[in-house]
Parts: sequence; structure tokens; C-alpha cells
Amino acid sequence: MLHVLFCGAVVFPGLFVVFRKVLPSIFKQWTDADVVLVSERLVSSIHAIMATTAGFIVVSSCNDVIMDRHWLATYFVVWYGVPYMTYDIFAMYLSHYYRFRVKGHEEYKEHSFRTFRLFVRREFLLVLHHIALLTILLPITLFYRNDQGDYFIGCLFLTEFSTPFVSLGKILIQLGLQDCWLHKANGVMVLLSFFSCRIALFPYMYWAYGRRYGLPLHSVPFHLSLACNLGNLCILAPQVYWFVLLCRKGYRLYQRQGKARDSPAVADGAKAD
Repeated sequence: MLHVLFCGAVVFPGLFVVFRKVLPSIFKQWTDADVVLVSERLVSSIHAIMATTAGFIVVSSCNDVIMDRHWLATYFVVWYGVPYMTYDIFAMYLSHYYRFRVKGHEEYKEHSFRTFRLFVRREFLLVLHHIALLTILLPITLFYRNDQGDYFIGCLFLTEFSTPFVSLGKILIQLGLQDCWLHKANGVMVLLSFFSCRIALFPYMYWAYGRRYGLPLHSVPFHLSLACNLGNLCILAPQVYWFVLLCRKGYRLYQRQGKARDSPAVADGAKAD
């Protein structure tokens, strides 16, 4: 009974509903789009902290990266990972819906198949990422590992380490604090955590596998099945794409702040003349 009460299918939607009820009473000027966005980001951060903690426990408990077992590797995917990914698709849709409804788009007056189709079209890569995790990670975790590789499942949990920083950045912007030092410091942490835990982690896992069998890194892909390599590539490819977008966004923000600093100096010089 406790498993049913505390599993992700209840926890994550429940937290989302609570945040949607509480936030409007604190930030009375926020629109529905603002409340849904921040609620989604807060729940996402809670899941990320849980996943990172589970990943650290699994990784630190497995000395043999192939044979050692830890119950969290399967338990967390079934009871929290899958329910969260399913919930998050719905939460992202609500965020998309209210964002465009507040802007006055005619087709967003009420929920419909058309609004959901527009959401999928606009957020196709994110939706595909979630579906891929549901259809690839879950079957591999439950049926195709032969009770091996809990260490690598734990490593995949660690990819969520960057999510709280990404969420914090969006929340700070929502609060109008995008020019404060915390937002700048958080931006650095977003790039560092995203690169280390969502991109560099994959070569590390190949290296860890090679060390287990005495293989050099460059030969590891040839000792793994095609399905394994393709699965890793499907997860890694969007991470690289999103990292490039983050770098571009950070660079544009840096340029805007530089121009903002230069503008007063130019104006002061003009007044002095």
C-alpha cells in the first residue's frame, strides 16, 4: 500500500497540483502560464534531485560495473522514472497551452487535439526524448540486462544532475532576477553540469566498461551490441544539441550585458562633451 501511495504516479502530479494552488496566493500578479511554468520546473527539480541521489547511491555501491546489483537501479525506474516521464509530457503540454493562451492565440481558447498536436510539433525533440526513455530505458532495465549493469543505470540517473540548475535559471527569469549575480553563477553551473553529466558521462561509461574487460576506449564500441551503441547515441545526440543551444543562449546573454554596460558609459561621455 505504501508503494502505491508514494510512487511517482501520485507524488509528481500531486506536487504539481499543490504548487499550482499555492503559487498564485504568493505571486498574485502571475498569469496561469507563469504558475504552470514554475510549478513544472519545481517538480522537475524534485525529481532530478531524487534521481541524482539514487544514481549516486547505485554507482557508489557497485564495485564491479557489470555484476554488482543494487535494488534502486530497477526500483527507481519503475516507481519514479516512468511515472515522471509520463507526467512530464502532460505538464509540458499544459505549460505550452497556457503560454500561448495568455498571448491570445485563438486556437488555444480550450484544450483540443489540435492544441496537443501543435505542442508536439513545437516541442518535438523533447517529446521524442521522453518517449525514447519510456520505450528504451524501461524495457532494457526490466527485461534485457540479464541482471547486469546496475552501475550504468545509476550513471544514467546522474544525467539529471543539471536539471535543478536549468530550472533555477528559468525561475529566476520569472522572478525578474536575470541580472543578479545568482543568475550568472547559475548559468555557469548549467553549462558545467550539463556537459559533465549529460555529455562527458557517455565516454566515461565506455571507458569504465573497457577498464572492466581490459579494452582501450576506442575499441569498446566494437565489443558492444549495435542496439547498445544506437541506444546510447539516441540519448546522447539531443544532449549535444541542447548543450549547443545553451552555449548560444549564454553567449547572447553575455553580449547583451556587455552592450548594457557600454551604453551608460557612452551616454556619460556624450554628456561630458
